[in-house]
Amino acid sequence: MDKKEEQLFHSEEHVPLFGYHLIRNVLLHELLGKEHDSILYWTGKSIARSYPLMTKEEIIEFFYQAGWGDLSIKKEGKDEVLFHLTPSFHKKQLTISYQLESGFLAEQIQKQTGFISEAILTEKKDHIIFSVKFDRKDAV
Repeated sequence: MDKKEEQLFHSEEHVPLFGYHLIRNVLLHELLGKEHDSILYWTGKSIARSYPLMTKEEIIEFFYQAGWGDLSIKKEGKDEVLFHLTPSFHKKQLTISYQLESGFLAEQIQKQTGFISEAILTEKKDHIIFSVKFDRKDAV
């Protein structure tokens, strides 16, 4: 992160949820059309490459600072990490794709483990589960 991004990352200023919704859910969907979800997944991977994080705790902090919600680790296995996300807004109010976050998590775990990783999300009533799987036989 450069100095200006570092200042933004630690800023206490907040963007109104409606403005964030317009950009994230309306504008992007309009621009990307039916490729919306797959482009967001790959964009999430690209963002992760621009902001490499060394630990899972840093990933959790990044989600908070980005306004993506409250991320926690639900379970860690030998070839999988399960993340639990409580969005920063009430999920019932908006229809939103979480592919950006999914791609971001896949790339961060890939960088941290050194193995090709993929994330699959499951939407629940009030939270999202991300299953990030990696193959210990398939090094980056």
